[in-house]
Amino acid sequence: MRKILLACFLLFSLPLAAQEPPQCTEAREGQLACMAGKQCACRFIPGGSMTGRPDRFAWDCGINRPNCPPDPNIVQQPGYAPPVGGVWVNPPNFTPGPGPGPMPPRPGPGPR
Repeated sequence: MRKILLACFLLFSLPLAAQEPPQCTEAREGQLACMAGKQCACRFIPGGSMTGRPDRFAWDCGINRPNCPPDPNIVQQPGYAPPVGGVWVNPPNFTPGPGPGPMPPRPGPGPR
């Protein structure tokens, strides 16, 4: 019985895992789509005899394309920010307390 349930689960979950990106056609030229973390644009790509490809519409997801914007439904939790490049970023409304007191004398040879 378990094997049958497992087989049914795998059979019905395959279409979910194998979704293709939307087709890039002349009607969708200029539209943006988020694919693999990149904001891809549907655009016309001219072919040529050197590339051996015909003129076509395709998704441009190259390295010069920006990353997708963050999901507006995800709210970042308040708190301390991690160090960025060795600089500590204080949280909003942070007021530092009093210092540890006067500085201790520097070690080393005394006055002569």
